[in-house]
Amino acid sequence: MFIKGGLNLKGYVQVYTGNGKGKTTAAIGISIRALGAGKRVLFLQFMKTRAYSEHKIMTSLEPNLITKALGKPFFVAVEGMMTDEERGKWQDKVVIFPPGQPPKEYLTVINAGLQEAKQAVQSGEYDLVVLDEINCALHFGLVSWDDLLDIIDTKASTTELILTGRGATAELIERADLVTEMKEIKHYYATEGLEARLGIEN
Repeated sequence: MFIKGGLNLKGYVQVYTGNGKGKTTAAIGISIRALGAGKRVLFLQFMKTRAYSEHKIMTSLEPNLITKALGKPFFVAVEGMMTDEERGKWQDKVVIFPPGQPPKEYLTVINAGLQEAKQAVQSGEYDLVVLDEINCALHFGLVSWDDLLDIIDTKASTTELILTGRGATAELIERADLVTEMKEIKHYYATEGLEARLGIEN
């Protein structure tokens, strides 16, 4: 993205994926670094609500960092994707839908986010655009590959684009300039059964 002397030559496409912790955290870290360099950042969070501690600080950094959560107060999953035990843990916080038939109200929110993302990467208004959890939205069929590819292919040449979330597709990995996989080696969720801790995971 930079050469000696700080001249901005090109914005790349970065992907952070994998089953390990740290994908959103990495995107937030890069966003803070960009702010420190005087850059403008748009951080769109798909399938999330303003329920995380980072929102309290990120929203205070406007107008140079614009953060928007594009989700509903419930999670979504395709039929057959969750075990009975997993469904029991989520209870009424998850909506299960038949393959290819996601809730329309969820699609409305996601589609609005896609349109905003496309406009943002084309306009040159932002130096960095983050589409947090967009890989998951693609995995669940809330976003089509054609729509995401259109965003990637039409972005301004100087705009950096970061895509996060588990399950990055082979097509996305092939198209991206940088791909990092967060691999879970050990996690205290599994070994100790801990809930998300305030300020660390939530």
